[in-house]
Amino acid sequence: MATRRFTGDLPPEQPAPRSAAAPQTPQPRLAQTPPPAQRPAPATAPSARSGAHLPRTLTQVLAEANDRIISGDLADYVPLSTGFDPLDGFIGGGLRKTELILLGGAQGIGKTICTLQIARNIAMRPDQYAFYLSYEHTETHLMHRLLCMESLNPPEIDLSRGIKLRDLYQIIVAERAKGFMGKESGTPGTLQAILKDNPKTAPALARMARYADRMIMVKASPAVTTLKAIKEMTARLCDATGGNVTVFIDYLQKIAVYPERPRDENDKVTIIVEGLKDIALSLDVPVFSIVAADREGLKSKRIHLFHLRGSSALDYESDIAIIMNNKYHILSKDHAAFNPYAAKQFRDWVVFTVEKNRAGRAMQDMEFQLHGQHFAFDPRGQKVQQQLIDDKVIES
Repeated sequence: MATRRFTGDLPPEQPAPRSAAAPQTPQPRLAQTPPPAQRPAPATAPSARSGAHLPRTLTQVLAEANDRIISGDLADYVPLSTGFDPLDGFIGGGLRKTELILLGGAQGIGKTICTLQIARNIAMRPDQYAFYLSYEHTETHLMHRLLCMESLNPPEIDLSRGIKLRDLYQIIVAERAKGFMGKESGTPGTLQAILKDNPKTAPALARMARYADRMIMVKASPAVTTLKAIKEMTARLCDATGGNVTVFIDYLQKIAVYPERPRDENDKVTIIVEGLKDIALSLDVPVFSIVAADREGLKSKRIHLFHLRGSSALDYESDIAIIMNNKYHILSKDHAAFNPYAAKQFRDWVVFTVEKNRAGRAMQDMEFQLHGQHFAFDPRGQKVQQQLIDDKVIES
């Protein structure tokens, strides 16, 4: 599956070549004037960067909102579902424009899996685009993860059809080896041909092709991909897609800060989180970012919002903060009903706690089963029924 590579500037004007397996959906023309159906709103709209920080009277704001309603633009009133239930219910239906959403947790808990799956769920909508910046993985590796995820076909989660990363690599290498050894006539197959012809990978490829044109990925650099670069790329994408973009960042602490010279990591994180909130507000897009835990958080039995690496600005600037913990590790061992043998079944379950929620109730616990080898969560979760450890248990 071909992917675009973004650097400091956006790609040239030629659109990416369309593969035979790709769906017939329009590519966002990043360096050209958008087609009439996708042109951004007039300059009076909040999504117009030129007027984002200019003063306006309440009458102007009301008139602008009225114009958008008349034109059928309900983006400010309809959230984007993450596809994770009951998470959507707890956060008001999903992600909203201008909001900064933070996702924290320990290493290996499944933060990237969750974020990429939410990005995929949003890109599945024919009118929405996901812009995924990864400081940790290449675009090709993310594509391989998506293929493994799609083999389970969320939310069905058919484990009998699931493929692992090891299986995917073996299929590709084996088929290419046949071509090089002359066991097959003609030229060696392309990657898409190999995946399309194999019964295990063909369904996953077909599902991924449904949103491939709307999933935009970039291997970000902790040295050069600054807040300014992220904002410029996002602005160009907003122009090309009519503002229908959700930004995903993996992960916050790796964003380059330049030309600022932060005094320490707390100062750096403050600059970054304030910059991400500015992107969300000024470009009128949701921004979803992974945040790493600090050393104390990694040592604790249960990670909380205050354990995330950096300053208190993470709490102040975010609209929603979700913390992930392994369920087995945070089950209350002091509870009378605790059964150590039954508890082992929860090792593959992750508790999502909404620790901050500007628009609703906070400290809500829900759980989702992780299929780590397939890089997927079962998005059909539930409220946690068992007793979890709290601060009193942690201190005892």
